[in-house]
Amino acid sequence: METHSEPLGKESKHKNTGELMKSHENSPYGITTGSAATAAAIAALLTITGGNTPHVTIETPFEILKIIINCSEKISSTSGRACVIKMPYNDPDVTTNLKICADVCITENNEIKIECGKGVGIVTKPGLQVPVGECAINPVPRQMIKANLQKMLPEGKGAEVTISVPKGEEIAKKTMNSRLGVIGGISILGTTGIARPMSSKAYKESLACQIDVAVAEGYEDLIFVPGNIGERLALKILDVPKDQIIQMGNFVGYMLDKAHEKGVCKIMLFGHAGKLIKIAAGIFNTKNSAADGRKEIIAAYCGLLGMDKESIQTIFKAKTTENMINILDNENMTLDVFEMIGKSIKERCQEKYKIDFDVIIVTMDGRILNKQ
Repeated sequence: METHSEPLGKESKHKNTGELMKSHENSPYGITTGSAATAAAIAALLTITGGNTPHVTIETPFEILKIIINCSEKISSTSGRACVIKMPYNDPDVTTNLKICADVCITENNEIKIECGKGVGIVTKPGLQVPVGECAINPVPRQMIKANLQKMLPEGKGAEVTISVPKGEEIAKKTMNSRLGVIGGISILGTTGIARPMSSKAYKESLACQIDVAVAEGYEDLIFVPGNIGERLALKILDVPKDQIIQMGNFVGYMLDKAHEKGVCKIMLFGHAGKLIKIAAGIFNTKNSAADGRKEIIAAYCGLLGMDKESIQTIFKAKTTENMINILDNENMTLDVFEMIGKSIKERCQEKYKIDFDVIIVTMDGRILNKQ
C-alpha cells in the first residue's frame, strides 16, 4: 500500500497529542510511539467505517488512553489514513513532535497484517525483540494495534496496516538504531503504552541492546568504550569489528550489570583517561555532574609513587586530564601512574563482577598510557 509523507485531511485544533483519561489529565506522562501508531490505525479505520474523529481511545497494557488525532482521511471505500503527532511531555525524547501515521485497508481474510512504510526501520541484526528482516515494530505495539483494531473491524474482515513516520529516517540518526542494526528509520516501541519522564532509563535500555546484538552475533569477548571517541580509537588501534564494541555512555555500572546478567565472560575496558580513571575510585557513573575526582585520583597515585609536593599541586590545579598527562610526561611518570590506575580499575570491576577484565587507557590522539 502506498504511504504518503504529507499531512492529509483537516488538522485537529487540539494542542496536545496524548491525553490520558480523566484521572491522569494533569499527569506529566506522554505516549509511546506504539500508542501513537495504534491510535493512528484506529482513526484510519474509523474514516472508512464512521468518518473523521478528533480523538480516539485505545487500550494499552497499562490502561485506556485518549489520544488526539492530528489528521485523517478516507482514501477509498476500504482504505483510510490518519496521523498522530507525538507532542512533547516532560522528557527530552527525540521522537517528540514526530508525525506517526497509519494506512489501513480492510481485507476479506479475517487477519491483521502489520507492515512498515517510510521512516520505520528494518531489523538487520539478531538479538533484538524483532527477527532479522522484519519491521522494527516491537511485540507490544504490534499486539496493541491488532487487539484494538480487532474489536472495531466488521465481522469476518481483516486489515492490512502500514505504519509510517515521514521524518523517521532523519530522526533515527539521533538514536542508537544504526548500531543495533535497525536501518531506514525509527523503531516503534513501548511496553506499557505510556512514556514516562525518565530519559536516562530509556537511553540505558537502548545501550544495553548493543550487548544483546553482540552476543547474538557470537562475540564472546566484548570491548566497552565510553562513547564515540573511544569507539573511533578502538576501531583504529585494536582493528576489531564494530559490533564487538559496546558504548557505555556514562553508565558503566549499569552496562557491566547487564553484561554480567547476559553471561559475558570477558570485557576490555577501552577509552580516554578522563572517563576510565574514575572507575579506579569506584565511580561507576562517570557523568561529571554525578562525580568527578579525576585530579584527586591522579594526584593520589602520583603521591604513592613519590612525586614531590609541588608537582602534585600542579596536577591538582590542571584544568583537563590531557593537561595532567602532559605534566606526567614531563616528570617521566606517565606509564607508572597509569599502570597503577589500570590495575585498580581492573580490581574494582572484578570485585563486583565475575568477568575477566582487561583495561586500556588512551589519550585523545590514541596514545596508550598503560601496559596492555
